[in-house]
Amino acid sequence: MKKKPKFAVIGGGSWATAIVKMLSENLEEICWYMRSVYAVEHIKRQEHNPNYLSSVEFDVSQLKLTTDINEAVNYADYLIFAVPSAFMSSELEKLTASLEDKVIFSAIKGIIPETGRIVGEHFNEAYNIPLENIGVITGPCHAEEVALERLSYLTIACDDEEKAKIVAENLSSEYIKCKTSDDIIGTEYAAVLKNIYAVAAGIAHGLGYGDNFQSVLMSNAIREMKRFIKHVHKMKRNINDSAYLGDLLVTGYSIFSRNRMFGNMIGKGYTVKSAQMEMNMVAEGYYAAKTAYEIEAVKKAKKPIIDAVHSILYDNKNPKKVFKKLAEKLD
Repeated sequence: MKKKPKFAVIGGGSWATAIVKMLSENLEEICWYMRSVYAVEHIKRQEHNPNYLSSVEFDVSQLKLTTDINEAVNYADYLIFAVPSAFMSSELEKLTASLEDKVIFSAIKGIIPETGRIVGEHFNEAYNIPLENIGVITGPCHAEEVALERLSYLTIACDDEEKAKIVAENLSSEYIKCKTSDDIIGTEYAAVLKNIYAVAAGIAHGLGYGDNFQSVLMSNAIREMKRFIKHVHKMKRNINDSAYLGDLLVTGYSIFSRNRMFGNMIGKGYTVKSAQMEMNMVAEGYYAAKTAYEIEAVKKAKKPIIDAVHSILYDNKNPKKVFKKLAEKLD
């Protein structure tokens, strides 16, 4: 009988909490690492995360909780990283345990600010993890709807189809449907880019643009995403699949979208710093906008939405004036 692999989730936020919930439907034990000693102790006593998705109750006998990332790495065969990309480098600096022979899946949907790389590329280049041991977990799926056990869909991408299937099987349940993909680079970039487009959708809403404009913005965004991904990783893919178009739509329109919320604040007149301070969650689109704008392979690609968001967030341009010009470029 084949031994079942052990899983560890790295992160204490809403998406990490949702992933632990999904895994708990299938596994007898999950290792869960988070930085906060308070959160770990609270979960042990009260059986829910005090800071995120507090309505989700856990059977703590299933959880191997730890504040030591090395304990989690040593425990697991499969590591699922779900920390904000801005904190990824500082978390990995704590590592003394070996990542050799570990299978690493990213559920981060962001770019490492210090290197400008997507998470899969970072592990491959900085830690020599072979590509067949790296994967991505993408939506369309909001943590809040996982908490409510509303029917949701995930795409699990990996060069090694068997590893993608193992992760898919352990995340699947009556309310979670998973499909697999071999487009690890494309799906991860799509997960990053859709956050930028959600920021754009939020800015538009904050400025008072209506549903008609939003629909044109999203239509242009999926075509821009297709051009961008083609420049960084050319392969046959259907951009209308749920991992690309579906994830873009839910992030651009949902009330649960932190990137849309962040953009909405900017459109209403908040400064970047004040919007970040008011939110208790990281808007990955802020960091992604800078890196996506600077990637050399895509410099000459037509990407007016990314350019517009970047100019507002990093060049302190007036959102109203920028979107007036952007509106002229959309079709």
